[in-house]
Amino acid sequence: MKQQEGRILKAVSGFYYVETPDGLVECRARGKFRREGIHPAAGDLVRLSLQGEDKGELEEILPRRNYLVRPPLANIDRLFIVSSVRDPSPNWYVIDKITAVAFRKAIEPVIIFTKSDLGDCTPGLDIYRLAGIRTICCSLEDPEMPEELFSLLKGQVSAFTGNTGVGKSSLLNRLFPHLSIATGEISRKLGRGRHTTRHSELYPLPIGGYVADTPGFSTVDMERYETIEEEALASCFPEMEEFADKCRFTGCSHRVEKGCAVLQAVQDGAIAPSRHDSYCRMLTEIRSKPFGK
Repeated sequence: MKQQEGRILKAVSGFYYVETPDGLVECRARGKFRREGIHPAAGDLVRLSLQGEDKGELEEILPRRNYLVRPPLANIDRLFIVSSVRDPSPNWYVIDKITAVAFRKAIEPVIIFTKSDLGDCTPGLDIYRLAGIRTICCSLEDPEMPEELFSLLKGQVSAFTGNTGVGKSSLLNRLFPHLSIATGEISRKLGRGRHTTRHSELYPLPIGGYVADTPGFSTVDMERYETIEEEALASCFPEMEEFADKCRFTGCSHRVEKGCAVLQAVQDGAIAPSRHDSYCRMLTEIRSKPFGK
């Protein structure tokens, strides 16, 4: 039986649609996947056996570089975190939690502020560029999208995430009109959009690479599925890591200790206060969970 390797583009109701050198193959997973609790996901590189012209069976998931539990995605190079300048306004803590998870998973975070025609992007640009995180400002009303976005997407496996109403799917459609990703109308009464994306799916791009549209990435999902260990938290804030080794005491929590180089850096303006506040809040949450879970 002929075997091939490919990448899962979509997983829906036990069916996996795998891109192979010979085209798209619809697959089921072997029984061992269910018995061993293995869950194939969009982005997975897999080995499959062909059982017809466009039918097959998943035999093996090849080693993953990274994996997100919810939304289920594997082997992501860049995570584009979309936030609007207003309607809704940025939630700095949610952005910081997602960037922390990205760094922990060895995924590069890129922050995009949309609706620049409605407000000032400067506060967000200042915070995240100071942290060394790529940050882009744009408006869906502009006739052209920033060229930097295309260069960051080219040849990469990328995911877009963001709260409902920030224009995530609309932005993807502006970048690549052929995708025709479903978007929800904004409810004036509720002030938010309807969820329209029901599963994680990779879309091949004409410039090379893939992009995923996901059914949301909420704070609740992150707290439930994407945990960070206390000893690893500081490394998820790269601007803090630069100063952490200069602290007077080993094991410094970077919150209240005298001689803490991180606290001094916050006072000196080298670290944004909102980022340090998010770190402290995350640390408190981690410590409040029983047995570190």
